[in-house]
Amino acid sequence: MKILIVGGRPITTWPSLGTYDYYIGIDRGALHLLEAKIPCDAAIGDFDSLSELEQMKVFEYASLVKQSPPEKDDTDTQLGLLHALTIESTAEITLIGLTGGRIDHFLANLWLPLEPRFRSYCRQFKLVDQQNIITFFEPGQYTISKEPDMRYLAYCCLTPVTDLTLAESKYTLQNVDVMYPLSYASNEFLTDTALLSFKSGMIAVIQSKD
Repeated sequence: MKILIVGGRPITTWPSLGTYDYYIGIDRGALHLLEAKIPCDAAIGDFDSLSELEQMKVFEYASLVKQSPPEKDDTDTQLGLLHALTIESTAEITLIGLTGGRIDHFLANLWLPLEPRFRSYCRQFKLVDQQNIITFFEPGQYTISKEPDMRYLAYCCLTPVTDLTLAESKYTLQNVDVMYPLSYASNEFLTDTALLSFKSGMIAVIQSKD
């Protein structure tokens, strides 16, 4: 199952969309789904970014509405992700409309897979916008496939990482221990694949284009 979660950033920040089995609008993201004439299977959030008229339109359009109070422990995105995993715990989950804008919101979204309740699902998540695709990896050995039109490759150590090896890319590492969060940015593919391995920690792999 493929689930799309849509945040509140403008439609102009969206990548090209494929087809999904289930669509979740997070706060203003639900309005964007309506505006784009895309189904909204669930509208989730406190909806404090919407006017009263916009709320009415969204609540009529969405198949399901889960409204929360503005003062709460979870962010709207966390609530949307929890709902997605309730719908299908093995789903591939693409999140858009969540990058750019406020940096505190972006960091909250980037760090979502570090939460214990989400960590075991991190390989199922993907943060995407017009310029970037971010995927998440726990310890292991991986072949990273180049996404179309993406030139740059970055390995962002979200935590300390041990025994990190990067191979078959422009810049390589061999069995390096990274003691603090660090981004190995502006690497590049030499072919259509690159190799990644490490023994502990979590890494966000970011493919980007100018």
